[in-house]
Amino acid sequence: MTDICSLSLTAVATALQKKELSAAETTAACLERMAATEPEIAAMLTVDADGARSRAAELDRQGPDPALPLWGVPVTLKDALSTKGLATTAGSRILEGFTPIYDAFVVEKLRAAGAVILGKANLDEFAMGSGTENSAYKKTRNPWNTAKTPGGSSGGSAASVAAGQCFASLGSDTGGSIRQPASLCGCVGIKPTYGRVSRYGLIAYGSSLDQIGPLARSVEDCARVLTVIAGHDPRDATSDPRPVQDYAAALTRCDLKGVRLGLPREFFKDGLTPEVRAACDAALQKARDQGAELVEVSLPHTDAAIATYYIIAMAEASSNLARFDGVRYGRRAANVKNLEELYVKSRSEGFGQEVKRRIMLGAYVLSSGYYDAYYRKAAQVRRLIRDEYLAALELCDALCAPVSPVTAWDLGSHTADPLQMYLMDAYTLSLNLSGLPGLALPAGLGRESGMPVGLQLIGKAFEEADLLSIGHALERALPHIGRPQI
Repeated sequence: MTDICSLSLTAVATALQKKELSAAETTAACLERMAATEPEIAAMLTVDADGARSRAAELDRQGPDPALPLWGVPVTLKDALSTKGLATTAGSRILEGFTPIYDAFVVEKLRAAGAVILGKANLDEFAMGSGTENSAYKKTRNPWNTAKTPGGSSGGSAASVAAGQCFASLGSDTGGSIRQPASLCGCVGIKPTYGRVSRYGLIAYGSSLDQIGPLARSVEDCARVLTVIAGHDPRDATSDPRPVQDYAAALTRCDLKGVRLGLPREFFKDGLTPEVRAACDAALQKARDQGAELVEVSLPHTDAAIATYYIIAMAEASSNLARFDGVRYGRRAANVKNLEELYVKSRSEGFGQEVKRRIMLGAYVLSSGYYDAYYRKAAQVRRLIRDEYLAALELCDALCAPVSPVTAWDLGSHTADPLQMYLMDAYTLSLNLSGLPGLALPAGLGRESGMPVGLQLIGKAFEEADLLSIGHALERALPHIGRPQI
């Protein structure tokens, strides 16, 4: 059973199609692994063991189907994605007990591709956080060291993949929430171009920033899942109609000859810890050895990205979370005297501290007299940041930078200082402001901490095939970091 869980998604999908494995035994292996590791890492909020076994048995009765690229492959989902008949909480008490009546677009696509959904992974409440410590239900731990954070907000998804509980997981990335936990947990994650994957059925945090993407153990695994979940959806007005490529088939590069990688000088300043810098420098040397040409580029407004992002994200969060009022669904306060008290008590009891903080700040920057000074100015700087990315990408095929300035930090070390936590996203959130795709992959292990270090590649809009192909070639040159001993 343990041997099955050590396989890549690509390997297990091939074995399933060849009948070397059955969907039932593969699912049973993942559920057994989940039962063994959950007491230590707490990656999952809901485990649908009966539903997964039933689905696997049904698939085995039908037999392998080459037209279903994920036939029999067990996966997990961030609990911000709507799942018909399966509890969906967004990590918040205000949605405790809520069971949707429809699937998110990406969940529909996974089911149609033959995947087996094992359950819902933990997250920071409404995806607001960088360490999966803001969940109302539990704190997830990093499989590499259970005293450390797995990152966030998709920390449950990353921990689930790293611990071998599943072969891939879907997360959402608003300011780095796929790439940062992938980096801290030593797996691969991709944030697609904004609009490449439908957000229908994703519980919104920042609607102009959110994007759904996969986390898995290799670039090829992520490419296979992205091929399944990408595509146009008329239910999402921001969904792009461009046809979907077979991203796995596009992984044709054997090396990086002829590839120009841009190094943003602002990402390699003093903020990096020595072990992160050393791992990234070693990875860049591997890229040179593979034939890549490294060129320095500049993104001058990088220093303004954190302030710009949090103004826009909090404004959109304040607007999006207004719908959670105790009336239509979710938590409803008891013993209230009037409608205003119902709103106040339901939201006060249901939302956690970080969510309340962001709602209040978002309402402030959108309020009369402050909108022009804050939100409008942030929107203008956002355009400058995007233009700088586009100009830099005119000089190269992809940009290359660290994902996080540090390796995974101790649980609880930043919870009393939200500003320190916000700084953990310094190298990821500007990409969400620009809407461009980003791929995070392991660069090595930190010399002092022994924890994973992540490198991110940033590509041109809707050119995920090229980005993944470059990442695939670089991945093969980088050291294999192994698996966490959990």
